Amino acid sequence: MRSLTVVSGKGGTGKTLFSTNLAWLFHQKGVATQLLDVDAEEPNASLFVQFIPIRTQPVEKLIPHIDEGLCDRCGLCMKECQFSAITIAPKKTAVLAPLCHGCGLCARLCPQKAITELPKTIGNIRLGKTQEGFSFGEGILNIGEPSAVPVIRQLKNLAPKDAQIRILDAPPGASCSVVESLSGSDSALLVTEPTPFGLHDLRAAIAVVSEMKIPFKVVINRFDAGSSEYVEKIRHLDAEVIATLPFDRKIASVYAEGKLVVKELPKYLPVFERIIEAIGRGFA
Repeated sequence: MRSLTVVSGKGGTGKTLFSTNLAWLFHQKGVATQLLDVDAEEPNASLFVQFIPIRTQPVEKLIPHIDEGLCDRCGLCMKECQFSAITIAPKKTAVLAPLCHGCGLCARLCPQKAITELPKTIGNIRLGKTQEGFSFGEGILNIGEPSAVPVIRQLKNLAPKDAQIRILDAPPGASCSVVESLSGSDSALLVTEPTPFGLHDLRAAIAVVSEMKIPFKVVINRFDAGSSEYVEKIRHLDAEVIATLPFDRKIASVYAEGKLVVKELPKYLPVFERIIEAIGRGFA
């Protein structure tokens, strides 16, 4: 199974637009396709593909629980915690759950065996199919939870592995959630827009995929007559632009209605065909 992660340096550039339309088009070509919405803080790909959930599973993180009767306030757990999730006061050892990454180090190190780990539900994953028939999954992080990484990791692990291509609609930015989304990917598609902010944040996304040694190409959304200079600027970043999608109000209208551009505006089908051809050739 080949894996393509669609990322961007900033939100609102069109990751979901490209992810959903590419998944639909791959499926129409007879390719066994899977689309995973790993933007667990704000998943919305299901709005465009008529998702039929088959399986739902909670995602849990283990949080330390301190037995105050056994704890002697030695301070080892607080000293070794890389995330400052444990603090020690004269009469109490407190766990700051939002900072805890659930690594379990404190419980393993505690000389008094005063720390046990209790599960806390931080989100859930949903797996199933679309009405079109291709595989789909999404991760949903509970409100107030600080990190989507465990949700993304579990979604990737539990999703079926029988597709020929897996497309991941990643979170925006260049954070740990994006790194987890990209982990194990064969290639990345970077979506940007022809604005100073778009170019600035594209640099951050390029830095991440380059550090992870993942081959990538770039597509520009909302491209117009004044955007040509951005193609040159992107080339100066040692990146190749393989497709552009025009700045068209009809595209915005179709997207706002939760519909797919390739179905409603077939004149733009060649844009997505070019991307699929590039994916087929590989991003070497």
